[in-house]
Amino acid sequence: MQGRAGQVTANRQPPAKPYATGSGESRSPARNAPEKSVARPVVADAAAPRAEVRVRSGAKPDERIPIILETKGARDYHLIDSGDGLKLEQYGPYRIVRPEAQALWPKTLPAHVWDNADSIFTGDTDEDGMGRWRFPRQALGETWPMQILDAEFYGRFTAFRHVGVFPEQLAHWSWMKEQIETAGRPLKVLNLFGYTGVASLIAAKAGAEVTHVDASKKAIGWARENQALGRADHLPIRWICEDAMKFIQREERRGSRYDIILTDPPKFGRGPNGEVWQLFEHLALMLDICREILSPEARGLVLTAYSIRASFYSIHELMRETMRGRGGAVESGELILREGGLDGNEPGRALSTSLFSRWVPK
Repeated sequence: MQGRAGQVTANRQPPAKPYATGSGESRSPARNAPEKSVARPVVADAAAPRAEVRVRSGAKPDERIPIILETKGARDYHLIDSGDGLKLEQYGPYRIVRPEAQALWPKTLPAHVWDNADSIFTGDTDEDGMGRWRFPRQALGETWPMQILDAEFYGRFTAFRHVGVFPEQLAHWSWMKEQIETAGRPLKVLNLFGYTGVASLIAAKAGAEVTHVDASKKAIGWARENQALGRADHLPIRWICEDAMKFIQREERRGSRYDIILTDPPKFGRGPNGEVWQLFEHLALMLDICREILSPEARGLVLTAYSIRASFYSIHELMRETMRGRGGAVESGELILREGGLDGNEPGRALSTSLFSRWVPK
């Protein structure tokens, strides 16, 4: 979800408040952008005071590194081919071409396959750059239904190249689903920066009680549309439109506890009241508070980081320091997508998408 550092310094607005952890800004404003009106969520109450990072004692968790979590495809998605700064993907019924800076190698499939895509993103190749979609074959509607694991949701052509789901996260979602289904009790899941709610729907359908937090009203509205698409209104999901840091600070004061926490923070974000979030400045505090609201029988704390100039070791060592004295292990590495060819069954090259670090109790 992937802003660029230069954009922060270029902003000449007056000095802002300490931090903001909106969602949609996490990878780009695209994550906030269903272009039609959406359901209005209830906005949560006022800000919580800032906390300091605690000094932890005790042994650091064991470490499992490096770990590569691979997604080869799932039902309505697979990576077909990549190369020359582009990627060709299957999203439901559509083949889509988008920029991909990591694809330094040449394409495998012939030009006519790429040229026959249903939709091609054109415009700024920067991860936050705006552009438009070109439809070489025929004009397409704004949205289309998809399904990954047990979640039904809408894909959507946004002006920032994203389509409403980040399929490399399937590796985390599959792990989460297994934890919920084998727990022997209802787990409480907190999904911070939850975007369009795919992870929240998967968790709830697996049997969890879910709290979904996102600072973008548009993203929350899109998530509610996805819930309605799957006729999942009966599922126990709280949709909360609020700054993530403020929410978890209040949950800590209330003594709330969660069994699984997913957090996918932005590199840079700006909140509704002018708050500013900088990942390298504020991530330690966020993880520290997340640790405090983990239940004694917690199953995991998952951090994903996109488009940061750092090794996975940076977030790995931070996670280990955060979880000192808690036991368990910290698993860190990269999320990748594996090419599958036209039919999704021809293993090809690996495309790196993000870094991750995950604490587990054993």
